[in-house]
Amino acid sequence: MMNVLLRPSLRSPVPELGKERTDPLLEPRGARVILGEQVGKDGLPVPLAPGRSTMFGPRGVCFTGKDGPFFVADTGHHRLLGWRTVPTEDNQPADLLIGQPNFSTEGRNARGDANAATLNMPTGLATDGRRLAIADAWNHRVLIWRTMPEQSNQPADIVLGQSSFSSVQPNRGLGRAGPDTLNWCYGVTIADGKLYVADTGNRRILVWNSIPDRCGQPADLVLGQIGMALRDDNAGSGASAIGMRWPHAVAVVDGKILVADAGNSRIMVWNGLPNADGAPASFVVGQATFDANDHNKGSYYPTDSSLQMPYGLAVVDGTLICADTANSRLIGFRLQGLDMNAAAAALAGQHAFGDKGDNRWRFAARDSLCWPFAVAACGALMAVADTGNNRVLLWEAAA
Repeated sequence: MMNVLLRPSLRSPVPELGKERTDPLLEPRGARVILGEQVGKDGLPVPLAPGRSTMFGPRGVCFTGKDGPFFVADTGHHRLLGWRTVPTEDNQPADLLIGQPNFSTEGRNARGDANAATLNMPTGLATDGRRLAIADAWNHRVLIWRTMPEQSNQPADIVLGQSSFSSVQPNRGLGRAGPDTLNWCYGVTIADGKLYVADTGNRRILVWNSIPDRCGQPADLVLGQIGMALRDDNAGSGASAIGMRWPHAVAVVDGKILVADAGNSRIMVWNGLPNADGAPASFVVGQATFDANDHNKGSYYPTDSSLQMPYGLAVVDGTLICADTANSRLIGFRLQGLDMNAAAAALAGQHAFGDKGDNRWRFAARDSLCWPFAVAACGALMAVADTGNNRVLLWEAAA
């Protein structure tokens, strides 16, 4: 996982609820670069059409290194866009794509049969700097490239969740889950030599103790269920320290495992990697107790310690960044002392912790958000999949 230098503003004291001034998480002037945004002379978005510089509901972002490549899961167009270097200009066109025969076409699996270079609602992206993995959600599989793709439609080397690249049935059509099946998998993370997959439709996290080297390889550990064959919502009971509802992203830092449990409006935290299936989380963030699961703790408006459908996580050296999706904001929690019901330390996308609203109920701006689904970090630069605005923001940490 990329290490990121912490900026002074992220070290400031946790703000009190109701405080007028909120410490900024990202540069207050807004994103340095905006990708995918297409606005007409009247200030309104133009009709969406696939091209080198357009996006439709992107849900995944990934830095390979400070110089690139940089990848975006252009989810609604069923393709992966790649830039050989990190973009430096607004709407900079992509250099390569995977999933479509050319930049002007779209359609699930390129309007044909699935293979090693097609996609159907791609979402999460991950890399260790050498390999690339993508959660190909609606094909119910994860694709892995052993080396970074360097040309358009370079086929993946490994598929997980299916027996072959041409198979696309949820849970392999078996009607039950297993250690080698996937169902609506939305998130993927590579960290400390392990692979983590948010197997969302099966309400679980699968862990491979090493990066898989063969197609269909089964996982070694499951979190969220007490066994590999189970797939019940919240492990068959109400919200608890074990079960999940719509897990979407995984972050790993200092041995801690953090899961964005969107359906329960919380982040589950394990203080270390468990060695048994279904191990309970150590604590949660976003709720006061393990059995609570109301959006914003039952309130319409958020606070500095509540969440509403968090989908994305990233770690910025000492700070956990959460895409608090339905509140259209990013919030930062200090990892030091992080515990049950922790309060956030900094904010982006809204003016105060009690504010919500897509683009703050206005037109999209360089410092606003509409349903952000994913975040990634490299150096002082954050990438945000600003999904509801059909764009990706490259946004510096606050100075």
